[in-house]
Amino acid sequence: MTKFMLLVNMDGGNCETPMLEWDEADMKAHMQFLTDHLERLRQSGELVEETALTWPSHAKVVRAASVSAPVLTDGPYAESKEVLAGYQIVDVESEQRAIEIAAELSSAPGPTAYRSSSRSRSAG
Repeated sequence: MTKFMLLVNMDGGNCETPMLEWDEADMKAHMQFLTDHLERLRQSGELVEETALTWPSHAKVVRAASVSAPVLTDGPYAESKEVLAGYQIVDVESEQRAIEIAAELSSAPGPTAYRSSSRSRSAG
């Protein structure tokens, strides 16, 4: 068995609607998907640890100062495209299995309006 850390980014992926602006039903569907995903990993014995991190609006940057207390500033910065939203540590038989788990996690549903417009674009 080998341990892998799967990072969960809050970068919007292919969806431009920020998660905080999703409809309540879409957010519930997304969270239920994640709950079910984690439960399957617990049942299989593959999940070692998982955690979600706080919203980016609470982020801080701490820099050591040579003479005084550390310098604390708000973050992340506007140019930051990806924000770490959480992680999962899995203990699996192979790298391929870790990739399968990451692929499943990446398929979490997003806003209904986005899913509908994506289907109509790909169908045409």
